Amino acid sequence: MTQSSGGPGDLTRSAGGLAHNARVWNYWLGGTDYHLVDREVGDRVTSLYPSIGEVARADRAFLGRAVRYLAGEAGIRQFLDIGTGLPAVDNTHEVAQRLAPESRIVYVDNDPIVLAHARDLLTGSAAGATDYVDADAHDPDTIVSAAARTLDFDRPVAVMMLGILNFILDTAEAHAIVDRLLDAVPPGSHLVVTHPTLELGGEANAGAMRFWNDNATPPIVARGQEDLARFFARLEIVEPGIVSCARWRPDPGAPAGTDEVAQYGVVGRKP
Repeated sequence: MTQSSGGPGDLTRSAGGLAHNARVWNYWLGGTDYHLVDREVGDRVTSLYPSIGEVARADRAFLGRAVRYLAGEAGIRQFLDIGTGLPAVDNTHEVAQRLAPESRIVYVDNDPIVLAHARDLLTGSAAGATDYVDADAHDPDTIVSAAARTLDFDRPVAVMMLGILNFILDTAEAHAIVDRLLDAVPPGSHLVVTHPTLELGGEANAGAMRFWNDNATPPIVARGQEDLARFFARLEIVEPGIVSCARWRPDPGAPAGTDEVAQYGVVGRKP
């Protein structure tokens, strides 16, 4: 990693701008869609919090297990994936349509780079539908209105919010956004959330988050188990509850005592 001799601001200027979450996450997942500044910031965060790569991989694996549960056991056929990020292996529509080809998926992001990649790479099955909405997570009304072109909000929808609520810094606003989305979907719908925390052994992540907020965009906040529970106050939380995403319904044959990561994973059903 190329490092400047100064503080965080010098790193940012030397690398040519702020790192961006979608690209840094892609770097941590072993992708290629990132810039020099993203790699530099990603490496510095890793030096401060060495488990971040495991968090990224565990979050991605959780997505696959959660979607398989939803499309399989829960019988969900509609997915609203907010905060898409750059496409990777086994995206929401690929996992869902593998089990149920008629599944309909709407991805939401407001990053032009993410949307350009999505339109090129995220093509769904002929039996189902895949669409993309250019909208901000802070604007749930626009999201719902645009997604209604593809999704039927009279039928259950899985609202996927993996690693996105942590970019809504005001907790009251984050709860209001989730409530608005839950108001828009009928009983039988599900909410799926992953969220970084300073619990679960993640205390060392505090310094890494401070560095991130000085050198990358968007800024991030950690929340604890009690905060996460409030997002699901209206819902029936699916077993095993609010746990490290690495330990949410691990695949059969997974090593016993799968390493815990400081990222909560939760699935809830609207009764």
